[in-house]
Amino acid sequence: MRDNSLFSNIEGDAPSSSLPLASLKILVVDDDEDSRFYISTVLEAEGASVTTIASAAEALEVLPTLQPDVLVCDIAMPNEDGYSLICKIRSLKAEKAGNVPAIALTAYADSEDRMRALEAGFQSHVAKPVDPDNLVAAVTDVLVSCKIKNLNS
Repeated sequence: MRDNSLFSNIEGDAPSSSLPLASLKILVVDDDEDSRFYISTVLEAEGASVTTIASAAEALEVLPTLQPDVLVCDIAMPNEDGYSLICKIRSLKAEKAGNVPAIALTAYADSEDRMRALEAGFQSHVAKPVDPDNLVAAVTDVLVSCKIKNLNS
């Protein structure tokens, strides 16, 4: 039997919707314009409100104000990669979005790359090319995991 209280953060106070990501704010960080468009299209089709950013520096600027429910971040970006970005985010206070659930997107998909992403501070790792169902499942999973963690602390 599903405990619906675990999904309250996902569903929010908005009217119930059949869309799995309804009422979520998601920040997508990827230097590739086509990737940003594709990822935002997938997430918006599932009900999310998506903001796209092209660099780690821009992400750090908007993160405290935007306060997204989830961060979806490419790893291989010029100037500053996703690993560096998540380390900087994790050093922020919670009220500045330092504890935002984060998903790493990367073409580097072996087990070592997955472990590196998790050790850096991401909660999930999704391989590129991105499968839409895997991405939506990852967003839902990180939110549920964070909700459970918060209930246990």
